[in-house]
Amino acid sequence: MIMAMNSPTMQVSVSSTDFSVTDLETRLPFHFGNIEITEMPKVFLRIKTEINGTTQEGIAMGGLIPGWFYKDPSMNLEDGLQNMVEAFRSAADRACTLEAQSSVFSFWKSLYKSQREWADSTDHPPLLWTYGVSLIEQALIDAACRKQNISFETAVRRNTLGLDLGSIYSELRAYEPADLLPDEPLRSTAIRHTVGLDDPLTDANRGPSEQLEDGLPQSLVEYVRRDGVNHFKIKLSADPEFDTNRLARITHLLNEQGVDEYLCTMDANEGYDSARTFKRKWETLATNPELSPLLDRLAYIEQPLARDDAFTTETKEVFVEWNDAPPIIIDESDGHIDDAGTALEYGYAGTSHKNCKGIFKGIVNACLIAHRNRTDTTRQYVLSAEDLTTTGPIESLQDFAVTTTIGAEHVERNGHHYFVGLDAFPEEIQERVLETHSDLYHRHEDGFATLAINEGNVDLSSVVDAPFGVGIEFDASQFTPLDDWLKNL
Repeated sequence: MIMAMNSPTMQVSVSSTDFSVTDLETRLPFHFGNIEITEMPKVFLRIKTEINGTTQEGIAMGGLIPGWFYKDPSMNLEDGLQNMVEAFRSAADRACTLEAQSSVFSFWKSLYKSQREWADSTDHPPLLWTYGVSLIEQALIDAACRKQNISFETAVRRNTLGLDLGSIYSELRAYEPADLLPDEPLRSTAIRHTVGLDDPLTDANRGPSEQLEDGLPQSLVEYVRRDGVNHFKIKLSADPEFDTNRLARITHLLNEQGVDEYLCTMDANEGYDSARTFKRKWETLATNPELSPLLDRLAYIEQPLARDDAFTTETKEVFVEWNDAPPIIIDESDGHIDDAGTALEYGYAGTSHKNCKGIFKGIVNACLIAHRNRTDTTRQYVLSAEDLTTTGPIESLQDFAVTTTIGAEHVERNGHHYFVGLDAFPEEIQERVLETHSDLYHRHEDGFATLAINEGNVDLSSVVDAPFGVGIEFDASQFTPLDDWLKNL
């Protein structure tokens, strides 16, 4: 019989918060649906917490990228940025007024409830207002791990953070996280390389004006040759003719490059107007013999339907009755704490993890998926690890700390593709990252710190052993205060 352990009791509160911003430029255009991104502000949140009567600082990092949270081409960028800041500040202000809680998890749940009550009177989508909660959550977990001088995976397995799985899903009431998570964290993971709709597949697919001079791979073929990547996230357009031709080209190129053992996922980016339309178009692709080598290696398809259409009666009818369906997961439809459970009821195979959607939520979802895979052998359940253009020196590392704990064997990493490593950050920061996380980062021949991808994998030992993934002391006050940054919008 499984016996739940009692989590250590602590008193947790937040006394102050501080936001600062730095602007990064992408090396390639990045798309959220029809929205093209060439610049991305990165936000640093520093908090001061009181844990058992002593002060401890924590840090988190996120991106001001309203395109993904709204995917509304008509939205003015400035309005989107202001909305994100409003959600971040609301969560920060509410965190400072909450009464002390008995655990980090309890604090997070109380903050989630308070933020949700505020958001009900706004037009902010769940993905956005919960992102504000997640930033506080990340910084609080960072502070708690540093206070206890333990790694994130240790905090989760010992449950010093106080996770109560049953408070989210009653079927998990008898379990502690360690009962359902892998026995040990992964110390390396495969990089799942993003193949965007506009990304060149070969050198010949780009004109002279599109050639980058930053010393990093640009085309799919370059990534295969130089980094040895063999896991791919391929974007779909929902145009059957375009997708068929492009997928056939990718299949041919991988074969041409001698990539025999590989895995792919596909991101439909909310491109289909109904579950029946998606099923019909997918079956056309699936019966094309030219695509069979690629589709035989397909792990899952991500978010084919618009986020508001993911949980309709028609969707449930189609997905539940579709016997030979590929595993289909949600991403943008996963805004609330328990949306993963709803997705499973509607015939989906699972959901994605991103730190912006919540760390505790991701751990709980990992436990739910593990439990279902143990108790229901009639279906395959999936928790993927995806990226929202995360970068170092904080954001990616904290994200990796979670993915190693939940056992994600391959992780999408947009950041290594769309940004020039850590080149935008001061040399002092890059040097400290290289010293402390020399397994994960290396110095490029052009001088900047960038991910060390060897045979398609990254070494994460230093991330696993550090407090919430980050082994360096980081002073975010060197960047622009949020109020000053807003004046220049």
